[in-house]
Amino acid sequence: MSTIHKKAGPGEVRTITERMLLAVAFVIAMLEGYDLAVYGVSVPALLADKSLAIDKASAGVLGSVVGAGMLIGAALAGALMRRIGALRLILASCMVFSAGMVVSAVAQNVALFGIGRAFVGLGLGIVLPTLLAYVADLSVPQHRNRNTGIVMAGYAAGGLAAPLLGAALLPSTSFRWLYIIGVIPALVILPFAWKLLPVPPVHLLRTGKVAEAHRLSESMGLPTPVLTLAGKRHLAGIGPLFAPGIAGATLLFWVMTFCGLLLVFGITAWLPTMMQANGYSLGSALLQTAAMWIGVAVGVIIGGRIADRIGAKPVVVVAFLTGAVSLLVMSVNPNVVILFIFMFLSGVGFIGSQILVNGFILTRYPDDIRGSGLAWALSFGRVGAIVGPSLGAWVMTSGLSVEWNFYAFAIPAVVGAFASILVPRVRVKTISVPEPAPLSLKVPAAEA
Repeated sequence: MSTIHKKAGPGEVRTITERMLLAVAFVIAMLEGYDLAVYGVSVPALLADKSLAIDKASAGVLGSVVGAGMLIGAALAGALMRRIGALRLILASCMVFSAGMVVSAVAQNVALFGIGRAFVGLGLGIVLPTLLAYVADLSVPQHRNRNTGIVMAGYAAGGLAAPLLGAALLPSTSFRWLYIIGVIPALVILPFAWKLLPVPPVHLLRTGKVAEAHRLSESMGLPTPVLTLAGKRHLAGIGPLFAPGIAGATLLFWVMTFCGLLLVFGITAWLPTMMQANGYSLGSALLQTAAMWIGVAVGVIIGGRIADRIGAKPVVVVAFLTGAVSLLVMSVNPNVVILFIFMFLSGVGFIGSQILVNGFILTRYPDDIRGSGLAWALSFGRVGAIVGPSLGAWVMTSGLSVEWNFYAFAIPAVVGAFASILVPRVRVKTISVPEPAPLSLKVPAAEA
């Protein structure tokens, strides 16, 4: 059944179908995946462009700048999500990272290019936890892992588009076009997002709009959100995460996101260059990277469905271990068929592990601290995002054998798997919220 979208009047709530919600969120996540992956795709072209004077060391720093911006952005999301709501943050962050892409496209020196990437990182840092928490808030519990997996398949689709466009355009076309192309979809989707997306029930309830929260939950078939005593500890959204019964899970989630984002940013920044160092051409390396992103898209959708059935923990453990095994296989320079198979599988381990960790966090925390919990975990994890590209640059310039390009990233994958195994259940006390008084319905008189 279709839902009619209209501007909400007094006492009314805007609603949306699950399919439309996922479609809009998918496109926003696609923008994020593209804007993140495009840097790794453009690194060989940046190194070859003498006008910017970028070498391997500065390329590693530029990759880390995005991670630093995302650290600040995720912290802002954790601090602000409870105050201004997820919807406003999503729209604002999309404008920020799109502006950063424009700056990167027109930059004439390494400093300005770095500023553009910092703004990209800031916007991406805000949008990822906010968008996933938003989708989880508007999803029935038995579909949360599946729906976040579908949304992050959009992230994978954007990541896949970057190496495919790179293979088609580089080196004959300027790398700047890759950054300009990343802005165009944002100009299309943002007006639709502003018009269609509703304020989620948990934010309505938290801001005292109890009746509206109940009506929206009922209209979308959602359970009424639960508020907890832990959620009353504000402290920029971080206080509730260290309440009794929650702190242990919080610390382990932070370790997992550190490992996951080290893999995401280290691999996306250096994989094409790593494969070139292993003897493959640029075109072949970019196609291998595309195979990885296809694996991400397929893996997170299947993984999300399985997680809804058996729980997220075992799925996350398998994802991390898949990444470690894939790296070990790549290090021995296998034949092309085996390489592409493991490139496909590696998508689940390199990128999908963190995506599935996000779903694990969203389903383990209570409703009213879900968004802040994911945002602060990703903020701490951005330290891994900073370390990842710099680690790759250090290994490549250290004189170590080529195999260490792969070993260096296999270790955090194993650590992430063990941290996942240790995550306990969260135990909190809830706050009862009174049911809203029933509304009297008046039938309007027929118009003459």
